[in-house]
Amino acid sequence: MTEMLNFKDVELFYDHVYALKGVSMTMQQGEIVALIGANGAGKSSILRAITGLRKIKSGSISFMGERLDGINAAEIVKKGIAMVPEGRRVFPFMSVKDNLLMGAFTRTDKAEIAATLESILTRFPRLKERYHQQASTLSGGEQQMMVIGRALMAKPKLLLLDEPSLGIAPKLVQDIARSIVAISRDEKVSVLLVEQNSRMALSISKRAYALSTGSIVLSGDSKSLINDDRIKAAYLGAEV
Repeated sequence: MTEMLNFKDVELFYDHVYALKGVSMTMQQGEIVALIGANGAGKSSILRAITGLRKIKSGSISFMGERLDGINAAEIVKKGIAMVPEGRRVFPFMSVKDNLLMGAFTRTDKAEIAATLESILTRFPRLKERYHQQASTLSGGEQQMMVIGRALMAKPKLLLLDEPSLGIAPKLVQDIARSIVAISRDEKVSVLLVEQNSRMALSISKRAYALSTGSIVLSGDSKSLINDDRIKAAYLGAEV
């Protein structure tokens, strides 16, 4: 497999407070990799560093062999990285259609954009049913499907998902999880998944990194980690 993402000794601060302390991690093309840990562990900071929303203090970030750190956020999107932020961030007074099309702002290939849109509506039939409705009228789970679809409109090589199960009904969490696996498989998109729902994240990912206070404390094959007593005690005990 080809290496897609390489984090090497990355340090990041928020107002002189460590957010990431010498974090190193890698990701191969085609993988689903999970980042698990409690609130404030540094998971979202990794995504912000990748997308250029936060400048790193030291270390390096490479994507497909090219350095990302130091490049502005718009250029990073053009390289094939799309993020679905925590909290969904929909355009509430725009239709589902227009929300989805916002994801294609870097593209000019009208026929290909139309084909991508059709494939997303096929993947998420609820969005097709609500195509002309305002985004604010959708349920939380439907909005999550829409923002994932919006990110896919950019035709990314790497999809960053920040807490996709947050605030979603349990039944729809299963639908979202299945969709992530199918998207990675069918669209040949690599996925970096940030989740507090560790059981879900470990069940659908190939590998995982567990973070605590800005550092990676455990990493490895997800199937092994889900049975690791340290992971069970720290992250899986209260989950169903």
